[in-house]
Amino acid sequence: MKKILILTDFSDPAWNALFTALKLHEGRECQFYILHTYEPSFAGVLGNTAKKRVGVLYDSLEAHTESELDRIEEYLGMHQHEPRHHFKTLSLAEDLVDGIQKTVREKEIDLIVMGTKGATGAREVFMGSNTVRVIKKVRNCPILLVPATSDFKMLHAVIFPTDFTQYYDPYELSPLLDLVNAWSAKIIVFQVAQEFRLSPEQDANRKLLEKRLKGAHIEWKRGSLKSTVEAAIMEFIETCDADLIALIHYHHTFMERLTREPVIKKIGFHTPVPMLVLPDL
Repeated sequence: MKKILILTDFSDPAWNALFTALKLHEGRECQFYILHTYEPSFAGVLGNTAKKRVGVLYDSLEAHTESELDRIEEYLGMHQHEPRHHFKTLSLAEDLVDGIQKTVREKEIDLIVMGTKGATGAREVFMGSNTVRVIKKVRNCPILLVPATSDFKMLHAVIFPTDFTQYYDPYELSPLLDLVNAWSAKIIVFQVAQEFRLSPEQDANRKLLEKRLKGAHIEWKRGSLKSTVEAAIMEFIETCDADLIALIHYHHTFMERLTREPVIKKIGFHTPVPMLVLPDL
């Protein structure tokens, strides 16, 4: 049984992430854990009297959390009739990242799903600070980021950007293959580079990737790096009909520029489709 952790702050993007996760795993045996964390960040710097007041705030937050989680359970009970889907709500009075890491360990989570908030008046979706923190700190579990504006219907094509400079571990690719095989979808391997002539190492990695993806429907595409990696990928997304982007969160490659905090803060990462961040194991 696949174990999926869905993060919620009860916002519209969080609801959209929940619906996307359910649709993406339609017909499959899944245990969904719906998690909300809450913690007043200023509690550690207050005096004893003020901390008592914070205690009241915690009680209020706990009551609100339980009420909202009950509302989610009620909705799912009324509208979700997939017999293979099972749900459990969780609330933790601690930091978001700590709560995620704790739940991933204790529940042996296979996939984390979270929504990304949209920018008012813009069609693009910008990652928020919580999303950036989760990507940076949670490195042992794949994360599916769902844009607030995405309307997932089906999975027929996944873009997998790469420059063939890294070794492809089979465990890194297994979450991607799991989804692709479930939907009989194709993988579009998209090489982003200034020079397409491969070094011996890159050529070996490309052949290894082909071996790792054996059995899947693969298309090989190229894109010139004219300005930034982000721009090249976004331009490609506009021209192809894909439903998902998959990235391996490497430490020391050009792909890291897609997920490092400074770039996200200054530029943002825009995507009209969900993005699967695969851990560098």
